[in-house]
Amino acid sequence: MFGLEPLQFWGWFFLSLYLGLMIVFGFVGMSRIQNSDDFATARGSYGPLFLAFALTATTASGATFLGLPGLAYQSGFPVLFYAFVYPLGVYIGVLVCLHGVRRAGAAFGSRSMPEYLGDRFNSDILRIFAALFSMLLLFYLAGQLLAGAIMFTEMLGLEVFPALCVTALVLMFYIALGGAHADILTDGVQGALMLLLACLVLWMFFFGQGLEGGFNGVLDSLREQDPNLLKPIHPTHELFNSKWDIFAIFVAHLPLGLLPHIGNKLWALKSDKDQVRFITIAFCFGMLLPAITCGGILARALLGDALLLEGANPNQAIPQLFIATLPTWAAALICAGVLSAVMSTADGLVVSTAQIFANDIFRRTIAPRYMQNTPDSKIDRISLLISRIATGLILIGAIGLASYAREKNIALLVWIGIGGMMAATAAPMFLGVLWRRATKEGAIAGFIVGGFIFSYLHAGYVKAVQFQGSFLEPVGLWLENQAINPYACATLGAFGSVSIMVFVSLLTKPPSNEHLEKVFGK
Repeated sequence: MFGLEPLQFWGWFFLSLYLGLMIVFGFVGMSRIQNSDDFATARGSYGPLFLAFALTATTASGATFLGLPGLAYQSGFPVLFYAFVYPLGVYIGVLVCLHGVRRAGAAFGSRSMPEYLGDRFNSDILRIFAALFSMLLLFYLAGQLLAGAIMFTEMLGLEVFPALCVTALVLMFYIALGGAHADILTDGVQGALMLLLACLVLWMFFFGQGLEGGFNGVLDSLREQDPNLLKPIHPTHELFNSKWDIFAIFVAHLPLGLLPHIGNKLWALKSDKDQVRFITIAFCFGMLLPAITCGGILARALLGDALLLEGANPNQAIPQLFIATLPTWAAALICAGVLSAVMSTADGLVVSTAQIFANDIFRRTIAPRYMQNTPDSKIDRISLLISRIATGLILIGAIGLASYAREKNIALLVWIGIGGMMAATAAPMFLGVLWRRATKEGAIAGFIVGGFIFSYLHAGYVKAVQFQGSFLEPVGLWLENQAINPYACATLGAFGSVSIMVFVSLLTKPPSNEHLEKVFGK
């Protein structure tokens, strides 16, 4: 067909349709943008059902659709704990913070989560800290681009670098046009497609697609390869070898829903009356999507250890499963659905990261100090221009990072970027919403300590030998062993963040009643 292999032909066909649709949404989003606030937040523009699809798509990413199945391919059933525990943490976190973040963000006109933190605690220092720290999300974005590249290489036969560029160019085009509106419009459609894909994978898994004996055939194949693949806790895997690891996965993901690319969507909900309906629908959707992880287990049962050999990559488990078990056209269509998971997170990351430059640095830091006599309308136009320029620069940086880290598991690459953010923002976000006595000094201290603990532990700076001969030696050994586990490091960082924020807040002057009324209402 046109000189192409059947998979490449159908891959180009469905991807062209999909990418064309995304670009159309970019133009639709552009038509809805009246000012820089529209570009940043799409404030009050969408109903609960559509926004639930969009939020669900954003919380699921290339890590969910390629990274987790890759881990499941390697480690089997224990990875399902991660798959279904992490969205539980995410949506509980969103539920706790939803009303407070929406209310205070609307009261102050916040356009980003760093700006919300700065407004909540009346602190420019905290806002700038959070904005600069958010640049770590480039690792998260790089993970999404890498996932997109895998789909392009599998379907279209492209090399990794050209595939990265194609993914980035499409993202840059429709985001630069439509900003948050394009992000939400595309994510809503992508979320619906991803849910259908998760249902398909779940059906394939329980019926043992491609194997004799159905589901029993899956179990028999895994048992023959490695009995550890069937155990609920993998005795030798550094991420899934204890109940503590499962607990850490839950706690570490509580702040995820308030990361910039996800939290920003809370302001797009039309009415406060729809909050309960919105989060209920999103929770149900979010608990279904991780079923895609079952595809990695099925791929291991079907393909054996082929993707563990030199030159192969477990991240390819899902596309290889579809190619091996479905008609060529169907495999190409489904792989395009996986790409939607990549795009749905990547576009939100680009929009939110662009606001670091356009909003947190320019509009809130530079303009008030050096452009006092400049009309607000001009400030707004400049902010919008910076948003669009930053979109391109951010994607260029992410391409370079993805090229450098192409051999890493996508799920773990993502956590290099978000682990520190999770630990740092745990206390300011949750205590900021739940506790009126929280102070800006406490929030700054909690932010710094949480981020530091994660970075210090995950970098492997804690060694058991440092505690040799003391009663703390077992603690030092345990901490050294936790270094490879980003979820454990983030959980310990979150505990440290909360503890120090409470301590410092009780020692410092409480916020004024006037400020608290603006944050919490009367």
